[in-house]
Amino acid sequence: MDRPATTHPATAREVILEIVRNMREGLEPLHFSTLAPSVYHVYLHPSDMDRLRAIEPRIVDEARRALDEALDSLNRASLGERLKISRRSEPRIAPPEGGWRIRILENTDDDVAPGDIVIYSELAMPAKPEYGGGAMTKRIATRRMGGAQSSALTYRKAPEGPAPEPDARAYAVIEYEDNGGRKTYRMTKDEIVVGRGGRDYWTDLKLDTLPDVSREHFRLRRDAATGQFFLKDLSRLGTTINGEKAPSSVDAAEGERRDLNVEAPVPAQARICLAGVVFLDFRSVE
Repeated sequence: MDRPATTHPATAREVILEIVRNMREGLEPLHFSTLAPSVYHVYLHPSDMDRLRAIEPRIVDEARRALDEALDSLNRASLGERLKISRRSEPRIAPPEGGWRIRILENTDDDVAPGDIVIYSELAMPAKPEYGGGAMTKRIATRRMGGAQSSALTYRKAPEGPAPEPDARAYAVIEYEDNGGRKTYRMTKDEIVVGRGGRDYWTDLKLDTLPDVSREHFRLRRDAATGQFFLKDLSRLGTTINGEKAPSSVDAAEGERRDLNVEAPVPAQARICLAGVVFLDFRSVE
């Protein structure tokens, strides 16, 4: 699918306007109030990130002010309401109790271009009846790709109950939680690929999560002779094993990525963290 040409890199003002647009797209009306997303992760092309990095704190500060002004404008009473001719039909929008939390990060996807702005925000909210009982998280994704804007909403139900029992024939069991909820993966072959995947990226364990996690984040290999597991980190934002950073196996010198075939041993039980975003609880069953 062809994408529109981007005419210019992303400016700080455009980033702020996209954050405000994301907030407007994510408003959730209740009976007496309307909730607004409180957490915003903004992803920019590396060249835009490098150019704006020095003023990132200023961008975040002005984005918070812009969100406050947008809420004030949306809540402002009309002339008729000020004259008590009509009653307000929409519940007032409440600012987040903990304030606006905004992070600006480098987009590690390979198919982004300068000028692209991707924002994921989250809103904790009561469950909608059509999704069943339990607490829900509403995720709002807005994108400006090649100058074209789009948005999407998803709802994630909080995990319920214990994970299913592992298959005794598996070499290892990996339990984790992504945007699809709590899951269990059984490793039944000697090597798997873990990441977000994509059109040109095969993954055995595909994670539905933020772009901080690379499409091909790491490979997990089992030595058939010894039963020892090894992890090869192929990501941009890193992987930890029980809190210790795994060595990167990627050399990006002179603009080319090269696999150095560097691996780190994985204990029989380990907590593996991908880019500080997703945690995998690994357990060997041999």
